[in-house]
Amino acid sequence: MPRTSAAVAAQTSRDILDAATELLAGRGITEVSLADVATAAGLTRGAVYHHYRNKAGLFRAVVAHLQADVATAVVAAAERAGADPGDQLRAGCHAFVDAITAAPAARVLLIDAPATIGWQEWRDLDAQHSGQHLREALASAGVLADLLEASAVQLSGAMNEAALWLAQDAGGPRAHAGAHRVLDQLLDAVLT
Repeated sequence: MPRTSAAVAAQTSRDILDAATELLAGRGITEVSLADVATAAGLTRGAVYHHYRNKAGLFRAVVAHLQADVATAVVAAAERAGADPGDQLRAGCHAFVDAITAAPAARVLLIDAPATIGWQEWRDLDAQHSGQHLREALASAGVLADLLEASAVQLSGAMNEAALWLAQDAGGPRAHAGAHRVLDQLLDAVLT
């Protein structure tokens, strides 16, 4: 494929992904059709089918893209926290809660994805992205190897539940601040 055709195809794919992400975040998986996505992207349904095969393929691409965005936010926050592994872990965990509860990630990742692709696939994607960073951060912070997996799974579960609670508008900024305070308490327990 010539370079310009590859660039055009890549841009078309990004345009479809962006349009789908916005629509899915606003209306949810059951209320968005591929025709809606094509119209929002200024393309034909054929272009959507060509790049993503079907609605399930497009949804999986949106989920993977948003999971990667959350993981990027986690890594960036951890890097900004300095050289101390405990500070990096804490910053990354807080960034996870903030990133996954922000639009468009909240509805797509916390509500529609587990129901649409199934819990196991959702958990696998989480483990590949933010979960992997969490395990690495816990190990760097000194969590014992025999407790590493249990710590990662339980901390991840607590953060996911808090994020779901926050995404369902559990009380605005006060709830968000409370979730972060409790997260600090959990991290204090893990890091001692």
